[in-house]
Amino acid sequence: MITILIADNKLKAKEELEKMLVRVVELEDSLFNEKKGVLYKAIIEAVEKPLLEQVLERTGGNQLKAAQLLGLNRNTLHAKIKRIGINVEKWKT
Repeated sequence: MITILIADNKLKAKEELEKMLVRVVELEDSLFNEKKGVLYKAIIEAVEKPLLEQVLERTGGNQLKAAQLLGLNRNTLHAKIKRIGINVEKWKT
């Protein structure tokens, strides 16, 4: 499933994201009745890569600036980028 969120302000974006997460939780609940504790991991995996890519694009691939914007340690961000398999070079200018 691909969902594109377009909002004219942060409050609207937050409300729409919350609605999407409610739908995901309901879907995951029906799919994973037998598996406990997978919902958090599934949502983080779905959201983390696009979030990191957006921030890296905004910072021109600068991992230090991206980490500061996200409130993460630079080394933590670097580890996430490596684990997820994001190519930072495509945003560097």
